Amino acid sequence: MKLYIKKNIKKTIVWLLGLFVLMFAFRLIYGYQTVTEVAPTDVFLQLESGMEMNARKNYASMKYKVGVAQSPIGVDQKYEKIADIRTYSTQFDAEETAIRKEVENYKGLIQFENKSGNEGYRKLDLIIGVPPQHFDFIYGNLIKIGQVQAKQITKTDKTNEYKELNAKKTSLEKIRQSLIGLKEKGGKIEEFMQLENRILEIEQQLQELGVSLGNFDDENEFCTVKVALSEGKELHIGLLQRIKVALEWTIKYYLLAMLAFSFMAFFAYLALLSIEKIKSNN
Repeated sequence: MKLYIKKNIKKTIVWLLGLFVLMFAFRLIYGYQTVTEVAPTDVFLQLESGMEMNARKNYASMKYKVGVAQSPIGVDQKYEKIADIRTYSTQFDAEETAIRKEVENYKGLIQFENKSGNEGYRKLDLIIGVPPQHFDFIYGNLIKIGQVQAKQITKTDKTNEYKELNAKKTSLEKIRQSLIGLKEKGGKIEEFMQLENRILEIEQQLQELGVSLGNFDDENEFCTVKVALSEGKELHIGLLQRIKVALEWTIKYYLLAMLAFSFMAFFAYLALLSIEKIKSNN
């Protein structure tokens, strides 16, 4: 009987030690698989306000037909399409070169650029104007560069805005023509000066409208790709540190597991006692 008990105790000890070693090995391997990720200096790099202020607005158009097949109506949609890509890398120089190569390959235009920081902590912000037909291709290639942390594409219809600008331009041109007609009729010098100033104001507004409408011209059509590249450093964790972390984790969860097993065994023992008591009463 004593020999049988000793054998069971030895088996239990071996089983418990084996479980501890297994948990420790699992945590150590898990650490090697996950902790060697890159530590970004600024994962969700915010595009600087200067980028939005200095870059021109990019618009594109798409022609399609709506209505019945016999008499379809042609529609010219104006839209703004923006891709925002935020990524980080431990191979900053190589991946900056790769980004610029993609811009060149797809006939893109860098409309704003800001590069800052010392080696190991560099940041690159780009706003790129891309021909609409190349937008999907360059976006698909850029999200393969570095380790992307956030990406999105936003498309906004600008047809009504375009129509409103044209309507405002037409209205101002009519007013200017009317004022020029009044000026030709002559009058007091004071009235003449007031008309001249008013005509100058309208011409200034027309120039501003011309700039805004110029963004919608077919020859200036672009979609926008914003790229924020942040340099990160690889984590080099020593073996002793990994063993320490794995051992701490193993002890913590091993004790919790043993506590849980103890409670389960205790309640199972109480259940057996209750069953035996019921049987003996019967």
